[in-house]
Amino acid sequence: MKRDTAVLLLALGQTLVWASLYYIFPALLLRWESDLGWSKADLTAAITIAVLVSAAASPLAGRIIDHGKGALMLGLSSLIGGVGLILLSGVTEKWQFFAVWVLIGLATSGCLYEPCFALITRARGAKAKTGIILVTLVAGFASTISYPAVYTLAEALGWRGAVQVFAALVIFVVSPILWLGGHLLERDNRTERAAPEPKQHSRQFLKTPAFWYLALGFACLAMAHGAALQHLLPILDERGLSPEMAVLAASFIGPMQVAGRIAIMASERYLSNHGVAMAAFLAMTLSMVMLLVSGTSPGFLSGFVILFGSAYGTVSILRPLLAREILGEANFGAKSGALALPYLAGAAMAPYLGSLIWTLGGYDLMLLVLLGVITLGAALHLKAHRFKSTV
Repeated sequence: MKRDTAVLLLALGQTLVWASLYYIFPALLLRWESDLGWSKADLTAAITIAVLVSAAASPLAGRIIDHGKGALMLGLSSLIGGVGLILLSGVTEKWQFFAVWVLIGLATSGCLYEPCFALITRARGAKAKTGIILVTLVAGFASTISYPAVYTLAEALGWRGAVQVFAALVIFVVSPILWLGGHLLERDNRTERAAPEPKQHSRQFLKTPAFWYLALGFACLAMAHGAALQHLLPILDERGLSPEMAVLAASFIGPMQVAGRIAIMASERYLSNHGVAMAAFLAMTLSMVMLLVSGTSPGFLSGFVILFGSAYGTVSILRPLLAREILGEANFGAKSGALALPYLAGAAMAPYLGSLIWTLGGYDLMLLVLLGVITLGAALHLKAHRFKSTV
């Protein structure tokens, strides 16, 4: 990584943008519920809408990358996200809260993992795996930064002051870093790519069963991850853990994501991408079981953190790699953007649906439902693996 300035900058930018624009929501959910007086369903509906907006804009983001404007998109999108955080710090009405998260959702469509990995894959082709893994090894610590930083700042400045600090970070640090990293990557791509990319019909891949099985399989995993992550602090609160212990547990999910990515690097000679994907589905299943029976048991809670973090850590790397492997490299930005839509839609629906299930039967029922969703996702992924696309 020391020799690859573009990847180093993208890794740092992704770490900070995830900490600021994504993990800040679950880190502040309990404070918003207490301070603003709104229900979990109302609050999580906002993040649902935000991620749906991000999903809807993802295909456009992919086409922007295909046209060589990915660096500009990364920088401007994170800048818009920072403005959204400034507005978030001043909300007093529910409609304002929803409007701000729509804006942040639009911003994240152009600056989180999906566009970043699509940009790396477009620039590096078969060599993209190394760059993606290096970015995620660093960015896996985003939650480790976000949860304790948000907690500490909110205790000292209130949640509004904490959000303002993160807004300044995104505007003055993250946005320039992401733009520069993307610019260097696109510059190297123009220099090294000798042959023009093959031109194919941009929507042809949408007609293949492989695309839909792959997209829906990972969308199921996104639903399970999104529901568990966004509700994690309330789940642990319901089980009687202190706020400090809950924050500590949540903070360790990031390092476990990194551990999962290191495991990919160590096992790539022995396991295919498909094999690692199935292992991730199994690990996510076991993590839900452990959270379901954890209570206040440190052993089960630790098992959940290890398996949940490592499973998602591997999936975030595997999605672009499997997309390239199954769907082909041509027009990869468009394919990546299209795959992101159902994935992000699943992540978007998860927090709100989790809240609705919670009202019916508590978090135990929600976790049982998530086990079924993960099982369905694994079955869909197996179907995708049987197809070899010709797009």
